[in-house]
Amino acid sequence: MKKPYVYITRNIPEEVIAPLKTLAEINVWEGGNKKVPADILKREAAKSIALFTTLDDNINKSLIENSPNLKVIANMAVGYDNIDVSAATKHGVFICNTPGILSDTTADLAFALLMSTARRIVEGNQFIKEGYWKDWGPLLMVGRDIHHKTLGIVGMGRIGEKVAKRAAGFDMQVLYHNRSRKEEVEETLNVTYCTFEELLEKSDFVVNLLPLTEETKNKFDSTAFSKMKNEAIFINVGRGLTVEEDDLLDALNKGEIAGAGLDVFRQEPISNQHPLINLDQVVAVPHIGSASIDTRYAMMRLAVQNIVNVLQGKYPEAYVNKDVTI
Repeated sequence: MKKPYVYITRNIPEEVIAPLKTLAEINVWEGGNKKVPADILKREAAKSIALFTTLDDNINKSLIENSPNLKVIANMAVGYDNIDVSAATKHGVFICNTPGILSDTTADLAFALLMSTARRIVEGNQFIKEGYWKDWGPLLMVGRDIHHKTLGIVGMGRIGEKVAKRAAGFDMQVLYHNRSRKEEVEETLNVTYCTFEELLEKSDFVVNLLPLTEETKNKFDSTAFSKMKNEAIFINVGRGLTVEEDDLLDALNKGEIAGAGLDVFRQEPISNQHPLINLDQVVAVPHIGSASIDTRYAMMRLAVQNIVNVLQGKYPEAYVNKDVTI
């Protein structure tokens, strides 16, 4: 009997794919880190029972409607705003993600950006590499303290909680804003709930961890940045489209805020000619929040296991559209 067809949109290690090989015919995109062209993805999806996808694969309504055999889409990410979940649910397709696994690793990256921006680590590194360090002075490369400052977390999910735990080690006061208040988290992590505006006004560091929804799109705009302290630093490890980048650039150029650490952008990959990238007070990295060896392998394995479960007639280990049944 012919095996079901599974398409994988990234070149992932053989040992990760191994559990699928006895169950399915597998085709892996050979384009390395390059995105699968839309026409190829649509063609492959049309004959697939399962897709292994990443956040920059556009799984739209048309693709789903033209994939009659599709039963599961395993997104190697916590987020799934690249997928038309409504269309998938209507057609009985499981939408799977990889929650929990990357929380600590992404929180590490958020704090790394915070520290790098506040203490001018990247700028200082370039200062030495380009041969500018000739003498020492009292104000050479002075940055901003992190300890005993106020940290504002916008979006108190799993990652937000991990960031708050790290802040405790720096004796920071932690404020948070979330769609719903989390009193248990307040008690266990000693954090304080406040309005979005109050958080912006009081925080020395603002960490954006918002998912992308209609309510959060462009949440951080000129009005938001104008409410922040002039010495405040903005960190984005949430979603690029939650920030109006032109407004962020304007706020930085005007001195409305002091700096930014950015892992995500409205358009990815971002050009090295983008004006944000060329500001000394900006530290930018290429969407690497979950990019540790251990975490990325764990995410890949869970995505594969989600597909295996469905092929074996079981529910996936992690899926978001609970109305879909086997």
